[in-house]
Amino acid sequence: MTFTRLAAFAATTALTATAAFAGGHIDRTGWPESFTVGTGSQGGTYFGYGSGWAGLAAEQLGLSGGAEVTGGPMQNMALVHTGELPFGMTTMGPAAESLAGTNPIAPGLQMTGACAMFPMYQTPFSVTALASSGITSIADIPAGARIGFGPAGSTSDTYFPAMLETLGVEFDRRNGGWSDLGSQLQDGLLDVIAFAAGVPIPAVSQLEVQTDINIVGFTDAELTTITGAFPVSRFDIPADTYTTLTAPAPAVAMWNFSVANCDLPETLVYAIVDVVMSDNERMVGVHSAARETLPMHWDKNTAMMWHPGAARWFTENAGATIPADKIHGM
Repeated sequence: MTFTRLAAFAATTALTATAAFAGGHIDRTGWPESFTVGTGSQGGTYFGYGSGWAGLAAEQLGLSGGAEVTGGPMQNMALVHTGELPFGMTTMGPAAESLAGTNPIAPGLQMTGACAMFPMYQTPFSVTALASSGITSIADIPAGARIGFGPAGSTSDTYFPAMLETLGVEFDRRNGGWSDLGSQLQDGLLDVIAFAAGVPIPAVSQLEVQTDINIVGFTDAELTTITGAFPVSRFDIPADTYTTLTAPAPAVAMWNFSVANCDLPETLVYAIVDVVMSDNERMVGVHSAARETLPMHWDKNTAMMWHPGAARWFTENAGATIPADKIHGM
């Protein structure tokens, strides 16, 4: 498991905490002086969102915190489970596979050391091609098309190839970071990119500034096929997400959660969840995908055990009813 550490951390040394933690009236026993969040590739939503919440929590809690580039959800589950990273981000599909011991990074290892912390947003699965390609539908993708599926082991790379195969698409599979794949598409080295990331995806926003693109939606029949075969639901990408769109683009989506190592102090995780979940406007300022980072979505965790600190926050502040057997250590 290799990854690139960011050189710069969002950091602060003063205890400029929120009102809830002003004056240091919180038990900080066992808290680290710094923390790192496993995200995804640069140019993807995970990186921007994870950097944002890490920096916000660090500032508000008087810690040093930052993001780390990783291979995405599957690798994040492994890194958090082993304690190599304290925090990470994943989607429900990879989380379920990791808990079942079918994570390709460590086959047979049930990654029960990673606990749910808070809901983030839905990850739409969307297809992008250059307008000059003439590809405006899934059926237009030619046999043998060179398709970029994101970093190896990512949510996109895990599920999108199987989805397209189910729809009868024949392709040449390519992997890489989103920014790199965007450059390859623009240079004619790829025919299509199959993105799975929160919208707006920075790499797509950059592409449409530099060239004309098509954001390819799914037909109703294709949506019925995919939602019946995979752990996803219909999601319409709003027309105002990209300047390229003139109407919502039909897609499918999977929920994302931030995760914490289950052995982290309860008070630390409670405090971070409070920072992230108590002021949505502030989170949206960090990343627009956080519009769905709302307490009401606590019930979208369908796979993982809850960290005790997170469970306590949602129980006390969001009216959550989380059974004791779904909370780690209870």
